[in-house]
Amino acid sequence: MSSKKIKIGIIREGKVPHDKRSPFTPEQCPRILQEFPNLELVVQPSEWRSFKDSEYEAVGIKIQEDLSDCDVLMGVKEVPKPELIEGKKYFFFSHTIKKQPHNRELLKTLLAKKIQMIDYECLVDKNDNRIIGFGRFAGIVGAYNGIMAYGLKYNLFDLKPAQLCHDKKELFKELEKVRLPNIKIVVTGGGRVANGACETMGALDLRKVTPYEFMNYTFREPVYVQLHSEDYYDAKDGSAFSSWDFHHHPQEYRCRFSDPVSFAGVTDLLIHCTFWDPRADILFTKARMRDPDFRISVIADVTCDLNGSIPSTTQATTIDDKFYGYDPMSEKVVEAFGKQSITVMAVDNLPCELPRDASDGFGKHLMERVLPSLLGNDADGVIDRASITKDGNLMPRFEYLRDYVDGK
Repeated sequence: MSSKKIKIGIIREGKVPHDKRSPFTPEQCPRILQEFPNLELVVQPSEWRSFKDSEYEAVGIKIQEDLSDCDVLMGVKEVPKPELIEGKKYFFFSHTIKKQPHNRELLKTLLAKKIQMIDYECLVDKNDNRIIGFGRFAGIVGAYNGIMAYGLKYNLFDLKPAQLCHDKKELFKELEKVRLPNIKIVVTGGGRVANGACETMGALDLRKVTPYEFMNYTFREPVYVQLHSEDYYDAKDGSAFSSWDFHHHPQEYRCRFSDPVSFAGVTDLLIHCTFWDPRADILFTKARMRDPDFRISVIADVTCDLNGSIPSTTQATTIDDKFYGYDPMSEKVVEAFGKQSITVMAVDNLPCELPRDASDGFGKHLMERVLPSLLGNDADGVIDRASITKDGNLMPRFEYLRDYVDGK
């Protein structure tokens, strides 16, 4: 590790609505300082962070308003442009790598202020596998919200909203209220998000079945299945499914999720946790949703890709207003729990509903997988690969953003 003293500042979340998460919890800070003795850590005061300033002070961490003397500044969401300090090294989710129009000016400001922008989403290993993220808690909360929606739609039970639970322990305690009929639930995906959703299914003590059993058997109890891409995508040329080929050439595969005899006809609740490539087939069409045998009545779209793989996800919902209804006949947004509509949950910042737990999991990943590279010599190139901008220039991996920066 470098002998140079490095000062890290945990910034106050300035984007509105304010995010309550933190890169590091108060409990983690002393452990970080013990492991990295050449590191100094300060926290900018915040009225809305889920951890109080006094919790950091109680473990010996200084609260400091002016962070201009810090070498590295770490937050969660996008930093408002006027708050960016020139020449610093920043960590946050910039939401620029997909050329999001609303953040073009942010990227231009990062370049103008010669900031090294290290995007959490771009922290990957040599094989481009992400090494950090909030995905697990997106899945946990997204599945919980899906169960909540089903209870509200059919007047079965009324769960406390996740954001009113102190932590995951209280959230899972709430699930003791749940009494489900013998419905069938699909969880799509095999990554952190889907595994988080399955964690919630486990807390419900639901029986997990195979795709074959799900399709062909009836049950006297609620069950769920976890579907991977190979369970509902086939190669168009009839060859065997290849995970590598599917992820590199998804346009060469056909989705059969909504075939006449397939999952769309036997599923009651869909918890969608799969990353979608725009080149790939969508899960089902709006026309398919109008068919009498289309059985899905509640969709928890954890991925929240607007106008993406779930055509009823036409808008994002909020933590305070989680649900809307989609009328397949009119293709319009309607009241959330109507009998003829499909209830949709599409909250786009789900981990914020459990900010303390989400921060704890995220901070552990930062400590184990990122800080050694940041405070050492980064021989593995982790920080370099995740840097979008540096010294007023786009880094080579992100040169494709040039036309985006130029407004073309």
